[in-house]
Amino acid sequence: MSVLDQKLKDAEHVAIIGHIRPDGDCTGACLGLLNYLQAVYPQIEAEVFLEEPSVKFAYLKGFDQIQTVFSQERPYDLCVCLDSSDQERLGEGRKILELAKDSLCVDHHITNTDFARTNVVKPDASSTSEVLYGLLEEDKVTKEVAECLYTGIIHDTGVFKYPCTSPETMTIAGKLMSTGIDFSRIIDGSFYQKTYVQNQILGRALLESVTFLEGKCIFSVVRLKDMKFYSVTSQDLDGIVEQLRLTKGVECAIFLYEIESQIFKVSLRSKYVLDVSKIASYFGGGGHVRAAGCTMSGSIYDVVNNLSEHIERQLKELEPKEDGEQKSAED
Repeated sequence: MSVLDQKLKDAEHVAIIGHIRPDGDCTGACLGLLNYLQAVYPQIEAEVFLEEPSVKFAYLKGFDQIQTVFSQERPYDLCVCLDSSDQERLGEGRKILELAKDSLCVDHHITNTDFARTNVVKPDASSTSEVLYGLLEEDKVTKEVAECLYTGIIHDTGVFKYPCTSPETMTIAGKLMSTGIDFSRIIDGSFYQKTYVQNQILGRALLESVTFLEGKCIFSVVRLKDMKFYSVTSQDLDGIVEQLRLTKGVECAIFLYEIESQIFKVSLRSKYVLDVSKIASYFGGGGHVRAAGCTMSGSIYDVVNNLSEHIERQLKELEPKEDGEQKSAED
């Protein structure tokens, strides 16, 4: 019996919550668990609470059941927190966690603070969806559950190209595919497809990008006035930092977008050696070795300059030693 089954044994009312600005992994894991509970534990009343997720995930069963208003004040028997490294990342969902009689956190972030009563955290896993799959009974994973978890895995692995992808990841993906999901449609529709305005804001971000540290880093920024001009939201900015990261010769990509006057959401990505989770953690954020984020205040120059100091320090530490060997960012 898995930890999840043990927690569900006597539960009647379960709340499922994820982090603020839910991405593919967060949304996929939350809806995957919802569908699993409805199929395997029909006697349990389960509810999903998330900040409004992107409509590109509307094909997932249960998407229309997501509650975006966190007004429930009853104490749930169990609160399952998915893909969140700390309580602050839960946003309004934190009050649901605080009132719950019991709690379980399922996550894969190396910066997880073990904030729930029981924590299942596997930093080596590709995604929370992968960790969650390990807690489910394989023969009870329906096609609807598989669609959700496959979505989460492809989004956190960049369709299986990021270093977090392991042989275990591919094995699980294969098992999910065997349920009959339309994996090509899931990949094209939720990961690659962009609207016209999304292409426009991407193009502008690329045109205005700037390299520094001898071309090893690149950054771009989208201001509030730009977002208003193109009538886009933060959800329309997905994929910009990844496109910046693909620039030849670049080790680290930084993408900023303004959420309030001189307050920026920062996304960091690295290719091979930089541990951007350390940088994000220093500024109150978190994430993974190759993908992390935080929120910073100040002018664009101040933000980039502060990040640059930490990036440059790591790059210097990773310079070849006299014996010709190179240190690893993960050592």
